Amino acid sequence: MKIIKVGLSAFVTIGLIYFLNNSWNFGSPIPPLGKFLDPFHGFWQNAENGSVTNSSLKLPGLNGEVSVIYDSLLIPHIFAANDEDLYFAQGYVTAQHRLWQMEFQCLAAAGRLSEVVGKAALDLDRGQRRAGMAFGAANNLKDIEEDPLLRSVANAYTAGVNAYIESLSYEDYPIEYKLLGYAPEAWTNLKMGMVLMNFSQTLNASDKDLQFTNALKLFGKEAFDLLYPDREDVRDPIVTNTGKWTFKPETLDSVPLAVPDEYIQVNVPEGKQRGIGSNNWVLGGKKTASGSPLLSDDLHLSLGIPSLWFMIHLNSPSVNTMGASTAGAPTVIIGFNDSIAWGVTNAQRDLVDWYKVQFKDDSKNEYLSDGKWIASRKVTEVINVKGEPTFYDTVTYTHHGPVRFDETYHSENERKLYAYRWISHDGAKPMKAFYLLNRGRNHRDYMAALDYHIVPAQNFVFASVSGDIAMRVQGKYPVRRKGEGKFVLDGTKTSSEWQKFIPFDQNVMIKNPETGFLFSANQYPVDTTYPYYIQTGSYWETYRNRRIRQVLDTLVDATPKDMMALQNDNYNLQAKESLPFMFAIMDSLVASNISTEEKAVLGDLKKWDYYNSIESVAAIYYEEWWNDLYQSVWDEMTSSKVAMSLPSEFTTIKLMTERPDHNFFDTQSTPEKETLQQLTIASFKKAITVIQEWKDKNPTKALDWSNYKDTYVQHLLRMEPLGFHARNGGNSGIVNASSHRNGPSVRLIVSLEKTGVKAWGIYPGGQSGNPGSPFYGNFIEPWEKAQPLPLKFVDHVAQLAASTFFTTTLTPASK
Repeated sequence: MKIIKVGLSAFVTIGLIYFLNNSWNFGSPIPPLGKFLDPFHGFWQNAENGSVTNSSLKLPGLNGEVSVIYDSLLIPHIFAANDEDLYFAQGYVTAQHRLWQMEFQCLAAAGRLSEVVGKAALDLDRGQRRAGMAFGAANNLKDIEEDPLLRSVANAYTAGVNAYIESLSYEDYPIEYKLLGYAPEAWTNLKMGMVLMNFSQTLNASDKDLQFTNALKLFGKEAFDLLYPDREDVRDPIVTNTGKWTFKPETLDSVPLAVPDEYIQVNVPEGKQRGIGSNNWVLGGKKTASGSPLLSDDLHLSLGIPSLWFMIHLNSPSVNTMGASTAGAPTVIIGFNDSIAWGVTNAQRDLVDWYKVQFKDDSKNEYLSDGKWIASRKVTEVINVKGEPTFYDTVTYTHHGPVRFDETYHSENERKLYAYRWISHDGAKPMKAFYLLNRGRNHRDYMAALDYHIVPAQNFVFASVSGDIAMRVQGKYPVRRKGEGKFVLDGTKTSSEWQKFIPFDQNVMIKNPETGFLFSANQYPVDTTYPYYIQTGSYWETYRNRRIRQVLDTLVDATPKDMMALQNDNYNLQAKESLPFMFAIMDSLVASNISTEEKAVLGDLKKWDYYNSIESVAAIYYEEWWNDLYQSVWDEMTSSKVAMSLPSEFTTIKLMTERPDHNFFDTQSTPEKETLQQLTIASFKKAITVIQEWKDKNPTKALDWSNYKDTYVQHLLRMEPLGFHARNGGNSGIVNASSHRNGPSVRLIVSLEKTGVKAWGIYPGGQSGNPGSPFYGNFIEPWEKAQPLPLKFVDHVAQLAASTFFTTTLTPASK
């Protein structure tokens, strides 16, 4: 019996050792728990108590000593004697705090997540490969390597990241590596190209060509033009320069616009999500209390933690700049120096086209172009899948770009194949634009720097200590004929392809306008006298821009606090323009057919001040009512078997008020013919039911807009304990464009005073990517309150003495 017990004990012990020291997958990956739970090397090692000490590190690859001064926000102020050491230190310091994030985002962009999370990511990885993400990154790398300056900066940054990686042992790994059971790999310059592709995909990959082609066939041209106008009838474009465009524009020969006469049955992801929207503006000195320009940048994206952004201060003999960098690339992306400041919003331009390709046969080895058969290029994508056999995916490339959907991937009709033309595949040098902006002294330098910015297309706002303000809508834009790029194009004719690009000096731009201010909010870029046809990749904003204009018009003696208040402005202009009409319907048709509760809700809505504030209850009822009404009106699209795109909220409200009898207001799923009045009443009643269900499910939560919207800053692994639920207001179409998963990803305000530039910044999260650090989420509370934190910008190390939290000194290993 003792032998049996000893044998059983040994068997169990060996089994536990085997189980705890191997990774497993029971629906989701589990790390080797023995290593993960090891008190000396596992996740316990990732906890930080916030008490830090000065340190000195000897690193191979440095030329001289570098001082990294951390302030109380954990913002590093890097002082180096030369640029090579400066960017080496930026790479090292960023990796110290954000290594896992840097690598994980690059794996996601490159279609390599299956390597670390298993087959659950395979479909996503295939999509990234078929979008040509690695193809574009390789072209970006080529541009970097061919430019001696960029090559030097990139090499230094990469060397710094790798110096940090090489210093790590298992116990030092960020906790996510331990959770997923893998180790960091060496950083490369190619990954910097992948960082750019990630931004381009987020900002400039939206298009509705396939959806619009289906809508044109389904509804006809007259209805299509009504539902999806090129430009909605609102004022306040980014730049108004009416009649002053003096250049001679590039032109193209006129050719018929051929649209495929068929439905396109592919599973196309929808582009811009409601709630995403960025704002920037600048006031000249005559509008400010200081007499100096005030610049605000307010970038709204998906809310993630660790943040896309990493605050940093870079100082060398050639540069002294501060602001938000991005984890994985050198330089400051949005920021300032002692002479200028700059910021961006997304330009919303259409930089994607789809071409219907005619292949010679099912092999797809040749395709037709101008009557000739041209050889295609086949790329075998090798996708390593954790715990599974390697997956091989063949992607066909034409000269337009990759064929994203075919008989093996997300297509319901394998004989209808479309190639994907995306400007981001062409390669770009935005790193050089930011390198030069970091060193800019005036408007001339700003203009010269932006000539290097090709993708992603952005609205660059500018201000200088000397008093200039400016805006430039910068990107590489194809010259288009009217309507071109709105639908799928004929891939068999080169006349359908991009022939020319708008010269950079003919892009939309303005300096020192008479109004004394400039602003952008993803709206239409320019007045109607601009001579080029402009097509959007998504929809133009029509509410935030007008609200910003209303506020800026009235500002006198503006201060940074006024800028902070406008960044957090929760006024709902869409509600102001739609609710009166919705009230009129309710008042005329349901006066005798409405419950006591419904009367009370209508009464509260009529007293509402139209602010989606944190505490508002009326905002909840409006948003639910509107959302259901909006979906009900466009049930033709939501129930369609082919890819469709809903008309914008602005167009929907315009139709409701101007053409209430239009047949689009009939619900297609019922045999009866509904009216807009019936839809409005039904949606109102449904909203009350949905909100009551929320109250029943959340008995301990107060019914207010913040709780109902539940803005969530989500960890990249989507693990609930590692994210933050935040209390804030706003919503789609509101200046504070903040929804459940989208919102202000970073905010910056700069006062360009001659006596010294002052700045404030904030983003949701914190400087550290370690959930065990007190600096992981310490920015959440001031971010919720829209209270950007003062940034300590100085010229010399000695000026930081009173603000120093701790110092890290980096020295060459050989000295």
